Amino acid sequence: MPLPLLYLDVDGPLNVLNHWPEEPNNLTVHRVRPQCWVRQHPNLHSDDVPELVLRLNPDHGAELADLPYELVWGTTWEEEANEFIALRIGLPALPVVTWANLDGFGPEGTYFKTAELVRHAAGRPFAWVDDQLDQADREYVARHHPAPALLHYVDPAKGLDLDDFETLAAWVDTLPAEYQPAASA
Repeated sequence: MPLPLLYLDVDGPLNVLNHWPEEPNNLTVHRVRPQCWVRQHPNLHSDDVPELVLRLNPDHGAELADLPYELVWGTTWEEEANEFIALRIGLPALPVVTWANLDGFGPEGTYFKTAELVRHAAGRPFAWVDDQLDQADREYVARHHPAPALLHYVDPAKGLDLDDFETLAAWVDTLPAEYQPAASA
């Protein structure tokens, strides 16, 4: 069995959405203007869109790479996550889920990403870290995805922390034998 998938959202889990007067020591600050950000400001000329402040923990790349998962971007940043995020946290370019629908809602009251991720996983076990998850998403995945799945909420004011990494690592150990990755079976 291949490794389970880990879908990574950027804003919240990796780009900490805090507004503290001083940044915590473990975060580096970057100012960028990716197209995904420009598109969120349709009434402004692209040069007039303010820069987006990224607050990234440069250790997250190594910590994510150490997890027993195949990492995949599950973010509206799509390919730009490789350009603006991966390099800054020490990850290689990752596969990307592209979204057919970015309007906020999916089927059965779910987040717009939920059904797309179930389709992308194609029956493989997966974990998903995001700050936009709720019970409707969990129920949808339970009904429509035949393999185990962990939908893990991350506090966007803190981003991924030690507890989140421990939860992700421990979840793989709970997979039934038929879903255990070949490397650990």
